[in-house]
Amino acid sequence: MSEEAAAPPPKKKSGMKKMLIIGVGALVLIGGGIGAGLYAAGAGLVGGHAGPVEDPNKPRLVPKEGAEGKGAKTYMEGKGDGTEKFDRTKYQASYYPITETFTSNLRDSDGFMQLGIGIATYYDQKVLDRMKSDEMPIRSAILMTLSNQDAFVVSTPDGKKELQKQLKDAINQVLISREGFGGVDDVYFTSFIIQ
Repeated sequence: MSEEAAAPPPKKKSGMKKMLIIGVGALVLIGGGIGAGLYAAGAGLVGGHAGPVEDPNKPRLVPKEGAEGKGAKTYMEGKGDGTEKFDRTKYQASYYPITETFTSNLRDSDGFMQLGIGIATYYDQKVLDRMKSDEMPIRSAILMTLSNQDAFVVSTPDGKKELQKQLKDAINQVLISREGFGGVDDVYFTSFIIQ
Protein backbone atom coordinates (compact mmCIF):
# COMPACT_ATOMS: atom_id res chain seq x y z
CA MET A 1 0.00 0.00 0.00
CA SER A 2 1.12 3.45 -0.62
CA GLU A 3 1.76 6.00 2.06
CA GLU A 4 -0.80 8.35 0.61
CA ALA A 5 -3.64 5.98 1.35
CA ALA A 6 -2.49 5.39 4.94
CA ALA A 7 -2.44 9.09 5.93
CA PRO A 8 -5.58 10.34 7.62
CA PRO A 9 -7.63 12.84 5.59
CA PRO A 10 -7.11 16.54 6.58
CA LYS A 11 -9.76 18.01 8.93
CA LYS A 12 -12.18 20.49 7.48
CA LYS A 13 -11.70 23.92 9.00
CA SER A 14 -14.04 25.67 6.62
CA GLY A 15 -17.10 25.15 8.87
CA MET A 16 -15.52 27.10 11.73
CA LYS A 17 -14.27 29.82 9.36
CA LYS A 18 -17.76 30.28 7.90
CA MET A 19 -19.28 30.71 11.36
CA LEU A 20 -16.61 33.25 12.32
CA ILE A 21 -17.07 35.24 9.09
CA ILE A 22 -20.87 35.25 9.49
CA GLY A 23 -20.55 36.43 13.12
CA VAL A 24 -18.16 39.26 12.25
CA GLY A 25 -20.33 40.30 9.29
CA ALA A 26 -23.43 40.43 11.51
CA LEU A 27 -21.62 42.61 14.08
CA VAL A 28 -20.47 45.01 11.34
CA LEU A 29 -24.00 45.31 9.96
CA ILE A 30 -25.55 45.87 13.41
CA GLY A 31 -22.87 48.44 14.33
CA GLY A 32 -23.33 50.24 11.01
CA GLY A 33 -27.10 50.37 11.51
CA ILE A 34 -26.74 51.80 15.00
CA GLY A 35 -24.21 54.36 13.77
CA ALA A 36 -26.45 55.42 10.88
CA GLY A 37 -29.42 55.76 13.25
CA LEU A 38 -27.47 57.94 15.67
CA TYR A 39 -26.20 60.12 12.79
CA ALA A 40 -29.72 60.56 11.40
CA ALA A 41 -31.10 61.46 14.83
CA GLY A 42 -28.30 63.97 15.45
CA ALA A 43 -28.78 65.55 12.03
CA GLY A 44 -32.50 65.98 12.67
CA LEU A 45 -33.49 63.57 9.92
CA VAL A 46 -35.52 61.46 12.34
CA GLY A 47 -36.84 61.96 15.82
CA GLY A 48 -40.14 63.74 15.35
CA HIS A 49 -38.91 67.33 14.91
CA ALA A 50 -40.92 68.98 12.16
CA GLY A 51 -38.93 72.21 12.14
CA PRO A 52 -36.15 74.12 13.85
CA VAL A 53 -35.51 73.41 17.49
CA GLU A 54 -36.40 76.51 19.46
CA ASP A 55 -33.67 78.13 21.52
CA PRO A 56 -35.28 79.04 24.87
CA ASN A 57 -32.94 82.04 25.24
CA LYS A 58 -33.97 83.71 21.99
CA PRO A 59 -36.86 86.16 22.00
CA ARG A 60 -40.14 84.99 20.51
CA LEU A 61 -42.53 86.87 18.27
CA VAL A 62 -45.70 88.02 20.05
CA PRO A 63 -48.83 87.15 18.01
CA LYS A 64 -51.73 89.58 18.11
CA GLU A 65 -54.74 88.36 20.03
CA GLY A 66 -56.63 85.93 17.80
CA ALA A 67 -53.75 85.60 15.30
CA GLU A 68 -52.45 82.35 16.81
CA GLY A 69 -53.45 79.37 14.74
CA LYS A 70 -53.83 81.50 11.59
CA GLY A 71 -50.28 81.05 10.36
CA ALA A 72 -48.63 83.12 13.10
CA LYS A 73 -45.31 81.69 14.24
CA THR A 74 -43.66 82.59 17.51
CA TYR A 75 -40.13 81.54 16.59
CA MET A 76 -38.14 82.95 13.68
CA GLU A 77 -34.76 81.78 12.41
CA GLY A 78 -32.09 84.45 12.25
CA LYS A 79 -30.49 86.99 14.54
CA GLY A 80 -33.32 89.46 14.78
CA ASP A 81 -31.46 92.06 12.75
CA GLY A 82 -34.57 93.19 10.89
CA THR A 83 -34.00 90.99 7.84
CA GLU A 84 -36.47 88.26 8.86
CA LYS A 85 -39.54 88.13 6.67
CA PHE A 86 -42.87 87.77 8.46
CA ASP A 87 -46.36 89.25 8.20
CA ARG A 88 -46.23 92.13 10.69
CA THR A 89 -50.04 92.40 10.73
CA LYS A 90 -50.18 89.15 12.72
CA TYR A 91 -47.85 90.31 15.50
CA GLN A 92 -48.05 92.80 18.36
CA ALA A 93 -45.43 95.55 18.44
CA SER A 94 -43.92 96.71 21.72
CA TYR A 95 -42.36 100.13 22.07
CA TYR A 96 -39.46 101.29 24.20
CA PRO A 97 -38.67 105.01 24.47
CA ILE A 98 -35.07 105.86 25.27
CA THR A 99 -35.67 108.53 27.88
CA GLU A 100 -32.56 110.67 27.48
CA THR A 101 -32.09 112.69 24.31
CA PHE A 102 -28.99 112.46 22.16
CA THR A 103 -26.89 115.49 21.22
CA SER A 104 -24.09 115.20 18.69
CA ASN A 105 -21.98 117.41 16.46
CA LEU A 106 -22.59 116.91 12.76
CA ARG A 107 -19.87 115.84 10.37
CA ASP A 108 -17.86 118.62 8.70
CA SER A 109 -19.91 121.48 10.15
CA ASP A 110 -20.39 123.66 13.22
CA GLY A 111 -23.95 122.39 13.56
CA PHE A 112 -25.32 119.83 15.94
CA MET A 113 -28.25 117.48 16.14
CA GLN A 114 -30.40 116.73 19.14
CA LEU A 115 -32.96 113.99 18.99
CA GLY A 116 -35.01 111.60 21.02
CA ILE A 117 -35.75 108.10 19.82
CA GLY A 118 -37.81 105.07 20.65
CA ILE A 119 -37.64 101.54 19.28
CA ALA A 120 -40.27 99.04 18.21
CA THR A 121 -40.01 95.27 18.35
CA TYR A 122 -42.38 92.45 17.47
CA TYR A 123 -40.53 90.17 19.88
CA ASP A 124 -41.26 89.52 23.54
CA GLN A 125 -40.02 91.27 26.67
CA LYS A 126 -36.53 89.75 26.30
CA VAL A 127 -35.61 92.35 23.66
CA LEU A 128 -36.78 95.24 25.87
CA ASP A 129 -34.90 93.81 28.86
CA ARG A 130 -31.74 93.57 26.76
CA MET A 131 -32.20 97.16 25.58
CA LYS A 132 -32.21 98.24 29.25
CA SER A 133 -29.27 96.09 30.32
CA ASP A 134 -27.12 97.15 27.33
CA GLU A 135 -28.14 100.81 27.34
CA MET A 136 -24.62 102.22 27.65
CA PRO A 137 -23.10 100.48 24.58
CA ILE A 138 -26.32 101.19 22.66
CA ARG A 139 -26.09 104.91 23.50
CA SER A 140 -22.47 104.90 22.35
CA ALA A 141 -23.37 103.26 19.02
CA ILE A 142 -26.18 105.78 18.49
CA LEU A 143 -23.87 108.74 19.19
CA MET A 144 -21.26 107.33 16.79
CA THR A 145 -23.93 107.02 14.10
CA LEU A 146 -25.20 110.56 14.71
CA SER A 147 -21.73 112.11 14.59
CA ASN A 148 -21.27 110.68 11.09
CA GLN A 149 -24.30 112.53 9.66
CA ASP A 150 -24.27 115.45 7.24
CA ALA A 151 -26.60 118.34 8.19
CA PHE A 152 -27.94 118.79 4.66
CA VAL A 153 -28.73 115.08 4.19
CA VAL A 154 -30.52 114.51 7.52
CA SER A 155 -32.67 117.60 7.01
CA THR A 156 -34.44 115.87 4.09
CA PRO A 157 -37.22 113.26 4.51
CA ASP A 158 -35.13 110.61 2.73
CA GLY A 159 -32.15 111.46 4.94
CA LYS A 160 -34.26 110.99 8.06
CA LYS A 161 -35.48 107.59 6.81
CA GLU A 162 -31.89 106.55 6.10
CA LEU A 163 -30.86 107.71 9.58
CA GLN A 164 -33.63 105.57 11.11
CA LYS A 165 -32.29 102.55 9.22
CA GLN A 166 -28.71 103.27 10.32
CA LEU A 167 -29.80 103.63 13.95
CA LYS A 168 -31.76 100.37 13.81
CA ASP A 169 -28.73 98.58 12.36
CA ALA A 170 -26.39 100.09 14.97
CA ILE A 171 -28.65 99.05 17.87
CA ASN A 172 -29.13 95.54 16.48
CA GLN A 173 -25.38 95.11 15.98
CA VAL A 174 -24.75 95.96 19.64
CA LEU A 175 -27.45 93.53 20.79
CA ILE A 176 -26.23 90.77 18.45
CA SER A 177 -22.62 91.14 19.58
CA ARG A 178 -23.55 91.19 23.28
CA GLU A 179 -26.64 88.97 23.43
CA GLY A 180 -26.61 86.94 20.20
CA PHE A 181 -29.94 88.38 19.01
CA GLY A 182 -31.05 91.88 17.95
CA GLY A 183 -34.82 92.13 17.72
CA VAL A 184 -35.24 95.85 16.98
CA ASP A 185 -37.58 96.21 14.00
CA ASP A 186 -38.02 99.99 13.79
CA VAL A 187 -36.60 103.22 15.23
CA TYR A 188 -38.84 106.26 15.65
CA PHE A 189 -37.97 109.87 16.35
CA THR A 190 -39.66 111.40 19.39
CA SER A 191 -37.87 114.72 18.89
CA PHE A 192 -35.60 116.05 16.13
CA ILE A 193 -33.63 119.30 16.16
CA ILE A 194 -30.80 120.36 13.85
CA GLN A 195 -28.95 123.64 14.44
